[in-house]
Amino acid sequence: MDAAGQRRHIWAGIWTAIADGKGKFTLEAGRTREELMAWLIDMARETPRMVVSVDCCFSFPAWFLAEHGCRTVFDFWRHVATGHGERWLARECEEVARDERFWGKPHKRPAQFCGEGLPKSMRLTDMENKITPKLLQGDPERAAKVKGITPKSPFQIGGSGSVGTGSLRAMPFLLALWESGFRVWPFESASLDGKKPRPLLVEMYTRLMTGAVAKSNEAARRAYLAAKRKSDAAYAGLGHEVLAKAYGSEDAFDALVSVVEMVRYGKEFAGLKATKDKMLCLEGITWRPGIGTE
Repeated sequence: MDAAGQRRHIWAGIWTAIADGKGKFTLEAGRTREELMAWLIDMARETPRMVVSVDCCFSFPAWFLAEHGCRTVFDFWRHVATGHGERWLARECEEVARDERFWGKPHKRPAQFCGEGLPKSMRLTDMENKITPKLLQGDPERAAKVKGITPKSPFQIGGSGSVGTGSLRAMPFLLALWESGFRVWPFESASLDGKKPRPLLVEMYTRLMTGAVAKSNEAARRAYLAAKRKSDAAYAGLGHEVLAKAYGSEDAFDALVSVVEMVRYGKEFAGLKATKDKMLCLEGITWRPGIGTE
């Protein structure tokens, strides 16, 4: 995506505290990835307790990190930033053989990631968050939210629903945020035990926040937000300006719903703890309400 495309499609949903626990929602676009990173770093200096979510995969399956000699996710981000990410994204490579495990038009999913091999192409958190509703009969609310969601692999870099391209392009910027002082969950805990506050960075998957809705359709976005404003106090106070932006852009809609849900569950972020699971220490965890605080 060129600079013009980034400025059009990268949206930030922002909640600013005002008084008595109340706040204001805004939506902003017009920044490239580089500009967004610089903006977040500047904002963190003024608001060090802020929480930032990014809609991308923070890592890849643990076996892939091990294959590249990465002992931590931060090692992997550096590996991606040194040029490996762009090499994996290249449709054809003249200097070195293309890694055929990265797929998407015009390349088909490799046989090793089909059928019983599908789980190998995904992280544990991807499988857990995108399972079928019939496996969640004891949790109807969560079952409703994953309705229509199919597993997506970070190795998919083209075609409908691909997450790999955006994730690989984001990782050098995630690294820059971490190096500037952001803590990254679940690799690090949110709590600083009384030390100087630092901003928190979490992985988000917006479909888990929106649930089933045809986000690409403006009429569907309008209907979704209208219903939410009538039935959900968290949406009732949204202003006309922010709603108009969400009506007009799928990316703005995603940003708005994500930030509203983050505010709803805002008290949970301070309790997020670093994982002790060796695999999750490499693969990461997609944040969702109720996870990571026990």
